[in-house]
Amino acid sequence: MEFDRLKENCLMVKNTPLAGCTLPNLLHLLAQNKFRVSPCFIPRCVYSLTLSAFMSPFSLKERILYDGRIQKTELTKPPIFIIGHWRSGTTYLHNLLSQDTNLGYFSTFQAYLPAIFLSNESLFKPLVSASVPEKRPMDDVLMSADYPQEDQYAIGAFSPYSYYNGWFFPQNMEYYNKFICMENASQFTINEWKRIYLYLLKKITLQQQGKQLILKNQDNTGKIKLLLEMFPDSKFIFMYRNPYTLYCSMMKFMSIVLPRFCVQTPPLLDVVEQSMMNLYSKMTKKYLNERTSIPADNLIEVRYEDYISYPLKHLETIYKQFKIEGYAQIKPVFQTYLSTQAKIKLDQYPIHEDIKQKVESIWGFALKEFGY
Repeated sequence: MEFDRLKENCLMVKNTPLAGCTLPNLLHLLAQNKFRVSPCFIPRCVYSLTLSAFMSPFSLKERILYDGRIQKTELTKPPIFIIGHWRSGTTYLHNLLSQDTNLGYFSTFQAYLPAIFLSNESLFKPLVSASVPEKRPMDDVLMSADYPQEDQYAIGAFSPYSYYNGWFFPQNMEYYNKFICMENASQFTINEWKRIYLYLLKKITLQQQGKQLILKNQDNTGKIKLLLEMFPDSKFIFMYRNPYTLYCSMMKFMSIVLPRFCVQTPPLLDVVEQSMMNLYSKMTKKYLNERTSIPADNLIEVRYEDYISYPLKHLETIYKQFKIEGYAQIKPVFQTYLSTQAKIKLDQYPIHEDIKQKVESIWGFALKEFGY
């Protein structure tokens, strides 16, 4: 397997969420990477810098207008965190739960441009709409500026503490991977991450008029104790998938997405593969160690293969256990949404012997823990 049309994708300048960074953070990220931008990706970097600079006065105006209200905003309802490794069904669950209009979430527009979404939607939302494809390039899942999105993009727009910064600067991927589990992080770094995340969650809560938030963020899989320090009654839905299939899906995912996001030529795919496999081990083991800190009623673990077969059964469990009101009323809406997903074809991956050996040697603990 190779990266998907790496040279041809150099000319795709609008697809990268890097353009949504605040200008100070984008300059900081470039400085962290010693301004090493691969020549073929200079147009993508220039586009990101131009849009980021253009947004700066609007961002400043929004802070002046709204920061007082944001700071006073309280999350009166415990957030629901959807966690688990990428390609474990987290998007499917997030999209489904978002059909309940009583729940709040980050849209793609809000996650990609978190600095300006309260007061500049009419101006900037068309830019996001023009930058996202109709479907995700790695599967048939529809995309839109209004559809739910990972709040990790918002964190990355404000700070270096995001896994996705390693997709923009893949030659420094291991550095950004460390922020998932906060490996050897200073107290200052942890406090900064908390401050930024709380600010963003207060901001989206203000925009969503106090609704209970459903937050899909795979990075949070390695931050259970930190999240409990911030929100002691928070709810968690951990999704897991057959590690053999997950490996194949992730390799396809990385080979397609990195060429569309990066401003540096990625390292060899073998290096990316090893990084991905090591990261899965670290974040999953940290979750397994920390999940005992979650009160039993606040954690639901969902097996991907069971969820896609019986999604309504799992939704009913989530509503009942987390005491979310209105399941009976919203169930027909869920059923309608599920009917629109019926034609989406799931990839079938042949599991060759070399893949089995890799997975069993590095992820054997997960095969045992999750019953595969």
